[in-house]
Amino acid sequence: MPFMEEALEEARAAGSRGEVPVGAVLVHNNKILARAGNRTLQHNDPSGHAEMLVIREACSKLQSQRLPECDLYVTLEPCTMCAAVISFARIRRLYFAAEDNKGGAVQNGVRFFTQPTCHHSPDWYSGLSEQAAADLLTEFFKSRR
Repeated sequence: MPFMEEALEEARAAGSRGEVPVGAVLVHNNKILARAGNRTLQHNDPSGHAEMLVIREACSKLQSQRLPECDLYVTLEPCTMCAAVISFARIRRLYFAAEDNKGGAVQNGVRFFTQPTCHHSPDWYSGLSEQAAADLLTEFFKSRR
């Protein structure tokens, strides 16, 4: 899947900057509208997750707080914070590579999109390029131990 490969490129770039290697691309009308890798360290911002960055950029470009015709590709299962923003932005579809047993909030953890307080649940799909994304994360953390 070409869009997930682009997200993986962003994850690799994030890892080379010393950030946790997570990347995301946001697609509108089959074209990449925004792309980013994690920048929590660079921005001194705990909300600097790849998903947050692409959603902010896309909303700015489209001059809208809602992105109902957009699809998000991310290399790691979104956390609770990111899942909430995905819901609030009304993202149409979410594709993620590796699941996150510890911090994920889509098919693990709080399973945000299944909660009665969730106003919008995107269609979501996991496992795209899962091994490549998992390998990036494993190598990153192995090099830090």
